[in-house]
Amino acid sequence: MNTPVNTFRKLPIGIQSFEKLRSEGFMYVDKTALVFRLVQAGIPCFLSRPRRFGKSLLLSTLEAYFKGKKELFEGLAIEQLEQNWFEYPVLHLSLNAEKYDSRERLEKMLELQLESWETTYGVDKGTMTYSGRFSTIIRRAYEQSGRRVVVLVDEYDKPMLQTFDNPDLQEDFRKTLTAFYTVLKDADPYLQFVFITGVTKFAQMGIFSTLNQLNDISFDLEYNTLCGMTRTEIEATFIPELQALTKQTETTYEQAVEQLTRQYDGYRFTPEKGFTPMYNPFSVLSALAKSRFGDYWFASGTPTFLVEMLKRTDFDLRELDGIEVSSASLNDDRANISNPIPMIYQSGYLTIKAYDQRFRTYTLGFPNEEVKYGFLNFAAPFYTPVTSTDTSFYIGKFVHELETGETEAFLNRLTCFFADFPYELNVKTERHYQVVFYLVFKLMGQFTQAEVRTAKGRADAVVKTADYIYVFEFKLHGTAEEALKQIDDKGYLLPYTIDGRQLVKVGVAFDAEKRNLGEWLIG
Repeated sequence: MNTPVNTFRKLPIGIQSFEKLRSEGFMYVDKTALVFRLVQAGIPCFLSRPRRFGKSLLLSTLEAYFKGKKELFEGLAIEQLEQNWFEYPVLHLSLNAEKYDSRERLEKMLELQLESWETTYGVDKGTMTYSGRFSTIIRRAYEQSGRRVVVLVDEYDKPMLQTFDNPDLQEDFRKTLTAFYTVLKDADPYLQFVFITGVTKFAQMGIFSTLNQLNDISFDLEYNTLCGMTRTEIEATFIPELQALTKQTETTYEQAVEQLTRQYDGYRFTPEKGFTPMYNPFSVLSALAKSRFGDYWFASGTPTFLVEMLKRTDFDLRELDGIEVSSASLNDDRANISNPIPMIYQSGYLTIKAYDQRFRTYTLGFPNEEVKYGFLNFAAPFYTPVTSTDTSFYIGKFVHELETGETEAFLNRLTCFFADFPYELNVKTERHYQVVFYLVFKLMGQFTQAEVRTAKGRADAVVKTADYIYVFEFKLHGTAEEALKQIDDKGYLLPYTIDGRQLVKVGVAFDAEKRNLGEWLIG
């Protein structure tokens, strides 16, 4: 009797320790050729990438390399590239784990880290400041080892992001961290390598103003694939998992990979041509481990402060996907509350879709379906009276009702999205109503073909199901009859007349008094 082969393989979901990953047999997408290139350049670097994109694992890999742990790199690209495995003193500071809701929290974290280093290198802290202690530790580590020091800082901006709505506390954090990081400028003769990561660049304002030698590689084509996964890497590394996903989802291999691409691919971190689109590694690994597609990255964190920024600036949510911005705005290190787009981009909810070299402008958009539908579903309760749980429920019902031709039920349910608006219909709230329509139809797009129109001469929304094509026209100032007449007069149905499915036109008018849907006509 043949013993079945154990095909179970360990996928490194959430694993941030390179040593643990390699010593305990987790799968690894080899990034060490790029790591070697990075360290050979020898320039102090900064890299911004979205959360859960492998930044912490990258720093852990660098730490293992600089500590000379050659055995962990057996079989990897760097084993053939590196001839001299020296051991350097490494100061690895991670700001990732703490909740920074007070000055004391940040100070306690820095105190614990400094005390650990002082114990290692025999430094008496005395009455020195944080910066004085940090400087002394670097110098002592250099003197004791005879080699220059490596400094790795993970998620430098975590305290700043957590206090975005508290300017006073944020200013406290900025002063503390500025004094701490400024040491790296004067300590340059004692430093072999410095690498700093974060989600955003904005908190650099003040914090890194003196570190003019810091090379920002966030937009460099050379390091576009340093974090994340490419399609080639996924198909070369995870064949058994892709086959299991194919079987579990009852699709072909090609269909499974295409779905993986639609859900998790699409990140572009450089304006240069010749880039490789990047997959979100956390989502890919989660989908492969569970053999099931899901909103893994989005569910692992809540972008509340981003949506609050959109509301505070009265930003038109409809403009988010496909917005054009200047190159300067994405490269600027100054956070601007009146311009939320750069922050949303750097947090990973938008990515580069196109770059106009002549005018130096970027076109941004959602990278993939996971981010698009996750963000819009999360945003919906900020614009409507329903909760996030109710939003999913309603969207499912909306789709079902249109699939079965229950247009009246659909419109009755839609009124729930406009209930209890606390203000009269005016120029500002007109946009609010339009955004709610946009959210409803965009969210339906993940289950059926739903399009929201903004160009003149087209219907406001079109929904295609297996048996029906719906054409919607909404009137904020006008009657349902006028909306229906516009569908006919403008020929909105013409593109679909030879389709074969039943055509349904829907004209809807608002009731300013009720601040909700008023009358509607179905033709």
